[in-house]
Amino acid sequence: MAKQARAWQRMLSGRRLDLLDPTPFDIEVEDIAHGLAFVARWNGQTLGDWPYSVAEHSLLVEAIFARMAPEAPAKWRLAALLHDAPEYVIGDMISPVKAAIGPDYGELDARLAAAIHLRFGLPAQLPKTVKAAIKRADNVSAWMEATRIAGFAEAEASKFFGRPRPELMDGFEVRLRPPVEARNDYTARHAALLSAM
Repeated sequence: MAKQARAWQRMLSGRRLDLLDPTPFDIEVEDIAHGLAFVARWNGQTLGDWPYSVAEHSLLVEAIFARMAPEAPAKWRLAALLHDAPEYVIGDMISPVKAAIGPDYGELDARLAAAIHLRFGLPAQLPKTVKAAIKRADNVSAWMEATRIAGFAEAEASKFFGRPRPELMDGFEVRLRPPVEARNDYTARHAALLSAM
């Protein structure tokens, strides 16, 4: 009988997360924040002395979402912060790699997202309108990142992500900083949104 491959990962919190059957009980925000702070967006192909982390990106997306939907309740802002949370264990893959892998990546991401949502009091599947609004904020962030740190011309970024209205970007920066700072800010923002629910 062939030995079954290990499909779980031990987290720094001591939790053991089964990637094939994740449960909310094995998810801790500290693990998410730590993992995302060390996962580089754009496959690390960005300017600067620090990688641009998924934790930093998530903070920006939540802020843009709040600007786009100022009346949104805290739970949907939390959903925006957590929109890439599964990447703390599966990493951030650029779209061409996701396409090459096929539907298995999406299914794994969806299972993890559902467990994460349930852990923090959100519905396993977000309403389509909320998911679409978060995706619009994600695209604004992606355009900013592409043009400011990933070497894209504005026309090229606009082709892939759409050209955002200037007022959606005013005052926001694409910040490159040590992982510990992004991790701490992610954890603090998560706590603030959770307490506002």
